[in-house]
Amino acid sequence: MPGTVLLLAASPVGRGRLVDAAAVLPVLAAVAPAVLAGTDTANVVELADPLDPQAVLTRLRAAAAAPGPLTVFVAGQLQLDRRQRLPHLALARTTPATVRYTALPWHWFREELRLRPPGTTTLVLDLHTDTETWEQLRGRPLDCGRGTEVYGRIAPPPRRRSVGRPSYMKAVATVLRSGHRPPLERLHEEALGRVAGEEPAGLELRTPAPLTGGDPHAAITAAVQAGRHSDADALAARWEEAAVRAHGPGSAEALHWTEVRADLAMLAGDPVRSCRTWLTVAAARLAAGQAPDAPEVEAAVDRAHHQWGRIDDEARARELGPALVELRSRVPGRRQGALEDVAGRLGRLTSDQLVK
Repeated sequence: MPGTVLLLAASPVGRGRLVDAAAVLPVLAAVAPAVLAGTDTANVVELADPLDPQAVLTRLRAAAAAPGPLTVFVAGQLQLDRRQRLPHLALARTTPATVRYTALPWHWFREELRLRPPGTTTLVLDLHTDTETWEQLRGRPLDCGRGTEVYGRIAPPPRRRSVGRPSYMKAVATVLRSGHRPPLERLHEEALGRVAGEEPAGLELRTPAPLTGGDPHAAITAAVQAGRHSDADALAARWEEAAVRAHGPGSAEALHWTEVRADLAMLAGDPVRSCRTWLTVAAARLAAGQAPDAPEVEAAVDRAHHQWGRIDDEARARELGPALVELRSRVPGRRQGALEDVAGRLGRLTSDQLVK
């Protein structure tokens, strides 16, 4: 099965730049796609200093949907947003004051990759930080999600008025240019060895591939890939019921499986069921006391909104529209005009019904 490779290099333009991330892309691009992916054939998508986090999300989502092995190479810098103190990947237009709106929230990686089969996804990371982000990450590791193999490093802040280099990623690319991709553990060790002593020691990232034996997510993914969508949903429903019995209906464990079922409905081509389920998740999280701008709440409402927009049955769209408007008024999200978009479409649907 062909592999997929996403090359992402991003850093702000101007004084806020901590690393010349895009400098590594020519070196990575010189590596054969199959070697980058570790497969016989591969498709490569390259993003150099992108401007819009939504555009990056679209490419990431498409890569995550690919059925074969996925390798994501990320070079760039992490910054915290001022409201929630969550790490974001800074993009070309990011400034300290606009992180929340112009940078890519790191938890989007976790969200988009979470349904992939364990052992099929690899992140190779070379990340730089400012002082504030560095101090937080020293005590709170970067969350890349379960089921994902992660290798790389997080570099400490560069000296004042200097710009760091993606040395680790260049070392990875140099090893791969030999035409052979060693096991990732060995590739990581070789890259670290090449940059040792060149820069101050950073935080090493090393999460080997997870074990898949008995993993219900793997069984569900296998059912989806075989086209057995009802079987996949039935299996997820059993785990959801077990989580409710063990931990309660509003628990993190139960909501996880409700989210899985929402994604399964999307994969089955049922946007009505997917939208309704995501609305349930968002309402449950808010009822449990989570803040309207919490990443999990925003993600649930954003996904409900996305699925609602894919509903062709006007009666069903009118049925779900008011609940989405109510949630959007409480959870506006990061995309400007989201509430107006829902209200506008619902208004048109209602007008069309009156005309008929």
